Amino acid sequence: MIETKTLDVRGLSCPEPAMLTREALFALGSGTLTVLSDSFTSRTNIERTGNRIGWKAEVNQDDDETYRITLTK
Repeated sequence: MIETKTLDVRGLSCPEPAMLTREALFALGSGTLTVLSDSFTSRTNIERTGNRIGWKAEVNQDDDETYRITLTK
């Protein structure tokens, strides 16, 4: 069974969103992690963090200016 988790980092300042994402990815090991962010800089850092450790990132923006970063492995 593929595990799916969601992490909400809206309102947090860098580098905390990327650090929390990294911790969640290592804890998950594989599966899907969806990260919700309200900052373009955090979005970029989260995507880069996932890619560096072997996760594929897909980014979408919701109508309310929330970035939805889906990381899969």
